[in-house]
Amino acid sequence: MSRKQKLILLICAVVLGLAIVLLPKLRYYYAAFQKSSNTSAVVIYLSGQGDALEIKSVARLLQEKGIISQLEQFELVGSEKEMSARNIAPGKYIIEPGTAYRHIWNGFTLNSELNGNAEQTVAVNFENCRNIHDLAGKLQQQLDLDSTAFIAHLQNGQTLTTLGFTLEQLPALFIPNTYEMYWDQTPAQFVARMAKEFKNFWTPARRSKLKTVGLNAPSEAVTLASIVYSEQSRRAEEWPIIAGLYLNRIKQGIKLQSDPTFKFCWGDQLKGVQRLLAVHRDIDCPYNTYKIQGLPPGPIYLPPVGVVEAVLNPDKNDYIFMCAKPDYSGTHNFTASGAEHAKNAKVFQNWLAAELRNR
Repeated sequence: MSRKQKLILLICAVVLGLAIVLLPKLRYYYAAFQKSSNTSAVVIYLSGQGDALEIKSVARLLQEKGIISQLEQFELVGSEKEMSARNIAPGKYIIEPGTAYRHIWNGFTLNSELNGNAEQTVAVNFENCRNIHDLAGKLQQQLDLDSTAFIAHLQNGQTLTTLGFTLEQLPALFIPNTYEMYWDQTPAQFVARMAKEFKNFWTPARRSKLKTVGLNAPSEAVTLASIVYSEQSRRAEEWPIIAGLYLNRIKQGIKLQSDPTFKFCWGDQLKGVQRLLAVHRDIDCPYNTYKIQGLPPGPIYLPPVGVVEAVLNPDKNDYIFMCAKPDYSGTHNFTASGAEHAKNAKVFQNWLAAELRNR
């Protein structure tokens, strides 16, 4: 073999070697600079459930959403970046038009704060919940959170000990509002956030008002607020009046005798029942304020913040009785007189019976 032939073979070998080394890199760089196909911003959710965070699962999701058109190239970029369930962060993401494939994967990458680099928060609202089961259902609709796992976490003895609540008092921890948080919240993370919100709400000034109105703990204020709201959910102007009325009863040692408390004992069995009877009130239950003295062991509803404020700033009155007015106004007649209350109750019952007959 001539010297020239050897040189040509050497050059070919070098070129082949460079091709073997560089071709995958060139393929990667070509794929990495490919851009998303969507013409407007697209919201996607990467779930932490199952194999949803594997490269192929993520790629299929983005293809279904019309974000990527080059499936193999997108998967190639993910593989070269060594993406997997270990470093892909579940959560909500917004993919803007024309986003390079490498930037999409970079956005999904788990960072030191255990979120995705481009992860977005979601607005979580849980108003109008009767109990923690309602709460769990609402959270499951808004977060990547299983309601059964959430309830199990709440009922865990260690959770209750850490929070300093009994299971019955626990609804008081959750202050209804709209919160910005990450979609992939675990039950523990959500509860920790609510504990922080609870601490922020119950300032020294609010805790001082507890003693002023004759209550001992925030959970008692929320429990009373839950009764007030269950009695009156339509007319906020009555909240301070009703709060004052029940506080009067507590101070005078009179049973609260609130219909919503014994209704709570029946669960959904009295749903839609307009005329409550003595047999309904006779149920043995620690929440039935016709039978127990003082407040029940915990809230019967997750009341709005405004009702809690009404309990802390009640109307100064001498009322101990209330009765719905014989109309559809949603308001009540209040009195300190048993005789006047009996009269109001009779008028209302007659009106209600007539309304039912005319339907």
